[in-house]
Amino acid sequence: MTLKKIDIHTHIMPEHIPNWFEKFGYGDFIHLEHHKPCCARMIKGDKFFREVESNCWEPKDRILDMNATAVDVQVLSTIPVLFNYWAKPAHGLETSRFLNDHIATCCDLHPERFVGLGTVPLQDIDLAIREMERIVLELKMPGIEIGSNINQLNLSDASFHPFWEAAQALNCSIFIHPWEMMGENEMMKYWLPWLVGMPAETSRAICSILFGGVLEKFPNLHFAFAHGGGSFPATIGRIEHGFNVRPDLCAIDNPNNPRNYLGKFWVDSLVHDAVSFDVLLKTIGAEKICCGSDYPFPLGEHRPGELIESLSCSDQMKENFLYHNALDWLGLKKDVFVR
Repeated sequence: MTLKKIDIHTHIMPEHIPNWFEKFGYGDFIHLEHHKPCCARMIKGDKFFREVESNCWEPKDRILDMNATAVDVQVLSTIPVLFNYWAKPAHGLETSRFLNDHIATCCDLHPERFVGLGTVPLQDIDLAIREMERIVLELKMPGIEIGSNINQLNLSDASFHPFWEAAQALNCSIFIHPWEMMGENEMMKYWLPWLVGMPAETSRAICSILFGGVLEKFPNLHFAFAHGGGSFPATIGRIEHGFNVRPDLCAIDNPNNPRNYLGKFWVDSLVHDAVSFDVLLKTIGAEKICCGSDYPFPLGEHRPGELIESLSCSDQMKENFLYHNALDWLGLKKDVFVR
């Protein structure tokens, strides 16, 4: 049986990005130097950051990879280093609009293969709401991607409440991706920010939202978290125990046990082994896990959905993981991608 597949965790960037570092005169804005065919250097400010290949920006190359790995649909979102939350608000808005227009164009050119998530300048809540409205109402994208913190401000902060309220009113799905990992500068060796910091950062975001009562105040928000929810599923026992023994520290904004919210948010499937997936299944639940690969980066699952396909469960459950759960998270119709 061939199962349909939506990959909710893929990243894209424009082939040609303005040199905002030169234009604005500060910061770690990213642009590309195309130094040889099908490859480019990502330049962060005025320093080399990473080399990427054409599948990072070229829809036709992505579709070739999708066909080779049996992916029907990719959900496109920007690369977190392009969030630019540290920028001046007007500059953050300009860069967000440029990135969002590019993603929308890719989706318009290939509506049967791509769905888009926008990015918003969350350093200014009013501008972020305005751009989110444009993303959903004008660009017709079902959601946004945001970081696990906003300039080290937790997502539970009351300043974000108007944003959550607006997102709920728009039925805007929200994908939360780790970035600016805590302790990053103290553990650069061995790639530890990506191996240790990212899982912890995602758990930070989940715990902030749960302890902060965000889902209590805005119960219809559709949150999905990258990398299988990071370290959260494996440490929910510790998190709940802390809530029970130190309510004076943990229950100050929300009296409800964090375990009560399991099954009320989504995660992607990017956990890399069957034991970890079993933990994910037992904690998050079968209806809230979506296929996600982190395409096209090396830390992702190189054949999206391969772990799911290897599981000893029913085809119906696999189909939910690979396809239907993503439609539920995005609020899309079941037949939207029928070709």
